[in-house]
Formats: sequence, C-alpha cells, structure tokens
Amino acid sequence: MSVEAVAYSPPTMLSINLTLHLSLVAVCKLTALIVKRRETLRNLEAFPGPPAHWLFGHVQEFKQDGTELDKVVKWGEQYPFAFQIWFGPFVSFLNIHHPDYVKTLLSTTEPKDDFGYRFIIPWIGDGLLVSSGQKWFRNRRLLTPGFHYDILKPYVKLMSDSAKTMLDKWESYAQTSESFELFEHVSLMTLDSIMKCAFSFVSCFTYINLTVYDLSFLINLRFRVIPYHNNIIFHLSPHGFRFRKAVKVAHHHTEEVIRKRREELKKETELDRIQAKRNLDFLDILLCARDENQHSLSDEDIRAEVDTFMFEGHDTTASGISFILYCLACNPEHQQMCRDEITYALEGKDTIDWEDLSKIPYTTMCIKESLRLYPPVPGIARKITKPLTFFDGRTAAAGSLVGTSVYGIHRNATVWENPNVFDPLRFLPENVSSRSPHAFVPFSAGPRFCNSEVIPVPRLK
Repeated sequence: MSVEAVAYSPPTMLSINLTLHLSLVAVCKLTALIVKRRETLRNLEAFPGPPAHWLFGHVQEFKQDGTELDKVVKWGEQYPFAFQIWFGPFVSFLNIHHPDYVKTLLSTTEPKDDFGYRFIIPWIGDGLLVSSGQKWFRNRRLLTPGFHYDILKPYVKLMSDSAKTMLDKWESYAQTSESFELFEHVSLMTLDSIMKCAFSFVSCFTYINLTVYDLSFLINLRFRVIPYHNNIIFHLSPHGFRFRKAVKVAHHHTEEVIRKRREELKKETELDRIQAKRNLDFLDILLCARDENQHSLSDEDIRAEVDTFMFEGHDTTASGISFILYCLACNPEHQQMCRDEITYALEGKDTIDWEDLSKIPYTTMCIKESLRLYPPVPGIARKITKPLTFFDGRTAAAGSLVGTSVYGIHRNATVWENPNVFDPLRFLPENVSSRSPHAFVPFSAGPRFCNSEVIPVPRLK
C-alpha cells in the first residue's frame, strides 16, 4: 500500500486576522443584542404579557390566516390596558389597547418607531408619515392649505366620476351574476380619485396600482420575516430585488408627474393666480409652498410627500370602502336604510354634492361603525424619547417601542358593549358624548391626527 503526500498550506496571517476580526464583530454584535434584550425586559417589566418563545417571541402565534388581530384582542382580555409583544428575541413592543393609555401616548409628539416604519422609507422617503421634529412641523404647516374646504369641495365631482366608472363595470357583472374580487375594483377607483384630485393626472392606473400593491405586500412580508429585518439579507434576497425594482418604477412615475407639473407652473408661481384659472390640487400646494424664510420644499421632499399620498391616499381608503360595503352586505337592513336616506338626499340627482354630505347622518354612522370594526390602519407605533407614565401609575422607560392597537381599542369589551356586533347607533351624538374621544381613533389622534399613520402590519383583506 502506498501513501500519497498531500501538500499542506498553512493559513496566512491575513486569513487569520480576517477570521479573528469577523469573530470579534459577531461577538460584539451578539453582546449588544443581549444587552438590548435585558434593557428591554427592564424597561417594560411593569407590563407582563403572554408567554413568548425564547427565539421567535410571539411570531409563531400569528398564523397569517386572518386571525392575527383577533389574537391581540384575546390577549387584551387577559392583560388589561397593555402588554408586551415580542418579534424575535430582541424586539418588543408595548401594545396598548385602552383609550386612557392611548390618550397619554398620542397627546405627545414622540417620533415614529425605528423598527417597522424604516422598511417603508426606501419607497416613500422622509415624508409626513415618518418625519419628526422641526421637519415634520414645517412640512405639515406648508401642506395644511391643501386640505382647506375651498380646495376639497371640487374633489367631490371628480370622486363621483371615478365611482361611476367603477359602478359601470359592476353593472356588467350584475347582468351575468358573475362574482368578482371587489377590493381590486375599489382600489383602482381610489387610485383614480387620488391621481385626479391630488395631482390632476390621468395615466396607467392598473400598472401603478399593481406596483403599489406589490410594494405594500413586500413591506408586510419583510415585517413578518425576521431575517429580512437585516438590510443585507433582504437586499440579497429575491424579495429584496423585487422590492427595489418596484420602488424604481414608483419613483419614476412620481418624478414624471412632478416634472410635468413644473413645466406647467413655469409661468405661474402664486396659488391665487393659478386658482383663478383652474382648481388647485395637492401638487400645486407642494410646488408653490414657501416657509417664513421663503424657502421652498426640496425635490426630495416633494417626491416623498407625493409618494406618501399615493400610498396612503388610495390603499387605506380602498380597504376602508371595501369593508364598508362588506358590513352593509352582511347587514341588509342597515344597507336599505342607507339606500333610502341617500335616495332622499339626492332628490333625483345621480351625483352627490358637497352640500348633500350633511344630509346622510345614518349613512355616516354606518361608515364610522365599519371603521370601528375594520380600521384600515390597525396599528400605529412610536419610540418614546422620555419616560411615559400612564394613568394607573405604570411607566414605560425612554427608548421603549409603544404600539397602539387601533383594532384592539375598537373591539375592547370594557369600552364597547358587544364589540363584535355591527351597531351604527353607537355613533348617535348622545352615545358619542358619553365615551372617551380616544375610544374611536381610525385616523389617530393628537398632534398627528388625520395623518394616516401606517405601520406595515397585515390588514384584514
């Protein structure tokens, strides 16, 4: 038997140093995470929660079968006011689900959390949704004129036109008794509306809608899949590639809308003069806005706000409208009352006017009840910069992630009688006056009220 000699090449000093360096980085990173976990446990020790897996936290409890939000409500019955929810071994949110707790948090100007919201920034940038501090105050002040009644009134006609287009499609389905996916149609209608009302722009709605839907799906997916929380892992994954491609498409569309409007406004830079020729829209406000120092919004700021409104303005609205129709379909007696009320208000017209909106109080209550049961944005979150003490004396330490479960508040049995029952009469004036104003917060509350605060968590669709 012969023995062959195998050449042995000793490791070089470079490879040894590289291995030691990577090992040291890994140890330091793991140590930092362990320290962070201990700090989180200490910060939220006053708020017990359901038992969590040492590695996965509560992630395995969410089966992605449409029951995730009901699971949070169920936990809320066991842990009044607030409890911890863990995403993996190192990230924990204090989930609050009672009006008195929500009032304490939402009355502050604390910034959005740096966990879930960061996943959406590559798409919508640092717009009103995620910005904070002086930038948020400045941009909010500059954009406020875009929501004046004089700006909004002409939108009713444009929205009616979009709704008519959708209803014409539905008429063909009604003739054949063929079933169809309602949300897709409503989503196209709301995108049509936001494009015409906010940007006076009409183009390739289906393509844009698919891009926005794709981005929403991928952000939700990244939030759920813990390894994707790492930027490098997500960037190298097929989903990361798909996300970057969709972002590129969305940004190209936004930049094209802005470019065309800049061309149109070259000769006019004052809103009063523009309004004398046509109805103003949101993009006019953005491009003509000036602060007290006569500084305008940067191109990056404008794109961020346009992308923010493209996302928030149509997707969450589509979800809300779809669930309103769902609730009325499940409750035909209320549907009939709404139909009778609207028919009476229209007085033979086929389009509702701004002045008619005050003539449909029962329909308005049905809309609010649907928003209570199925809020389009089921959760919002903040990262507090200073200790936050609630009415019962418990305190969340600075640096804590605090999430407001809008869905949990709206179905809290200590606040709402028979919370799972569709009952529009909850919103009669006398019933509203006897409840905390923070018991119903589909559009948030406090300084960021009506800013459609979105956190990438699954919606009930």
